[in-house]
Amino acid sequence: MAKTLHDAKSVLVDRAERQMDRHFGDSALTTRQKLALTCRIAYDGGHDSGLAGQISSRGQEPGTYYTQRLGLGFDEITEDNLLLVNEDLEVLEGDGMPNPANRFHSWIYRERPDVNCIIHTHPLHAAALAMLEVPLMVSHMDTTPLYDDCAFLKEWPGVPVGNEEGEIISAALGDKRAILLAHHGQLVTGATIEEACTLALLIERAARLQLLAMAAGTIQPLDPKLAREAHDWTSTDRRSKANFAYYARKALRGHPDCVNGKVEL
Repeated sequence: MAKTLHDAKSVLVDRAERQMDRHFGDSALTTRQKLALTCRIAYDGGHDSGLAGQISSRGQEPGTYYTQRLGLGFDEITEDNLLLVNEDLEVLEGDGMPNPANRFHSWIYRERPDVNCIIHTHPLHAAALAMLEVPLMVSHMDTTPLYDDCAFLKEWPGVPVGNEEGEIISAALGDKRAILLAHHGQLVTGATIEEACTLALLIERAARLQLLAMAAGTIQPLDPKLAREAHDWTSTDRRSKANFAYYARKALRGHPDCVNGKVEL
């Protein structure tokens, strides 16, 4: 006999959240392993654009972060060839050089102590939407983690290798988790690598949905109250970890070389 068919929505939400807390915990993956997996996940998700784009995560020491080596594509990143750099992009661990465009990561990390991972890429649909100089419009329940959480920079500041671009991009991002950069691409942030990885895949899907919908008609907005409810429901730490574990299992089937040894997900 069913016991929950007359429970209020708030009761069911609370029950589901407690169940997720029990079933989806922290993984044993290291930061390097998570970052290497994120590079492969991004590659499989259409985020590769030659050598463009950077994925980074804070290091243990203040003012340091891990990122990929310039000259390697996302599909070539392993836990062993990642670099640890400081805010001046000086290499502290690893061989090679970081992408000079990583400079604006330093600015975001300084402005946003809540951010521990940054993913900046030029995926096809986000880049195409950026060419139109229109903001991302969230109008589907799957993309509500980005509802009122994606900023927009309409003026392209040029190649982001100077401190000026770091100031502009970090200021435009504000307190949002994501930003669409006109004539450029996308950037997402996360309190965890898992959160940022989930949002990176999601913003490209959102851009693709928007382009398809714009080609067919006029996009209709979501009810703000319901959209905010969906944003909060889909943006929990446990949900990000569950999403990441799924994406990582897929990536490992195609890219078992990105981490050393066997990992449990």
